[in-house]
Parts: sequence; structure tokens; C-alpha cells
Amino acid sequence: MKYLLLLIPCILCLWVPFYNAVEPRLAGVPLFYWFLMLMIPVSSLFIWLAAKIEGSDA
Repeated sequence: MKYLLLLIPCILCLWVPFYNAVEPRLAGVPLFYWFLMLMIPVSSLFIWLAAKIEGSDA
């Protein structure tokens, strides 16, 4: 389960056709850039969740 949590943000970031677009813009920033910037805290959340699951298994 914890490996699946770590795999989800990786797949989202590596699947470029999913976010390879200009629209919609967020504060004038194209989707391509703001999606990757959004994935930084989202990835951190998934890493934290995987660590919590690992800690509860031990």
C-alpha cells in the first residue's frame, strides 16, 4: 500500500500528455507549470502518508 502511495505522484508527473496544455491558466500561469508546482506539496503529502503507514506497520 505504501508503495502505491509513492507511485501515484510519480505517474502523475511522468504522464506529460495529462497536463501538456496552456489552458486553463491560473493567475496567468499555464497549466503545464502550475500543475507541476502543485505536485510538489501533493507529492510531499503522499510521502508523509507512506511514512505514516510504514510506521504503523512496524
